[in-house]
Amino acid sequence: MNDHTGFLDIFPRSELFADIEEGKLPDVHSYGRQCAYEPGVALFREGDPADKSFFVLKGRIKLTKLHPEGRETIVRYINPGEMTAAVSVFRERNYPVTAEAIETSEVIAFDRETMLEVMRAYPQVAINLLGIVVERLENVQSRYLEMQVERVEQRIARSLLRIMKQSGRKTDEGILIDFRLSRKDLADYTGTTLYTVSRILSSWEQRGWIATGRERIIVSDPHSLVAFAETG
Repeated sequence: MNDHTGFLDIFPRSELFADIEEGKLPDVHSYGRQCAYEPGVALFREGDPADKSFFVLKGRIKLTKLHPEGRETIVRYINPGEMTAAVSVFRERNYPVTAEAIETSEVIAFDRETMLEVMRAYPQVAINLLGIVVERLENVQSRYLEMQVERVEQRIARSLLRIMKQSGRKTDEGILIDFRLSRKDLADYTGTTLYTVSRILSSWEQRGWIATGRERIIVSDPHSLVAFAETG
């Protein structure tokens, strides 16, 4: 049996279930199947038939794509309150990316027919999902343009700010990116090298814009980082 507690806790932060009465959420939850994944375990792999989409209750999921030459690129992080793979499931295609838990994660899995049932019962979910898909498409377009026209320093700044906005938590030292983010992860996310990311982050740390630890980044001066991202 599914545990409604985590679902109801995450409801206020979920765009997918916006404008749906909170009292109806347990019913929506009951359509899916709750699962848990340990760090490093894949929910699905690139190229597999897309048969389920996943709503994240707890933890965090990393989406990656493998280039023909074997290099891995981080496409996106899926946070609590977000769903992944819905479009692939509806189109009955293969998964275009691999999804891997980077923390102990709890998700609700919905197959295609189940999600259609949810949308028939709650049309607002379909409207919300369309808005989310459009927003993510715009995000992909923005990142593509960044790759093409911006210097690598600006690209890293924008990426760090994007991750901070999605997964940041205020602390006394600044805004902590609230999951383990290594310099290698940031290099894979921005399409550059570990050496380049390390050099740039060290420079920003000397300026007091960020503070770093073991797979830990705090944005100490977001205003300066924003200004740098906009002007280079």
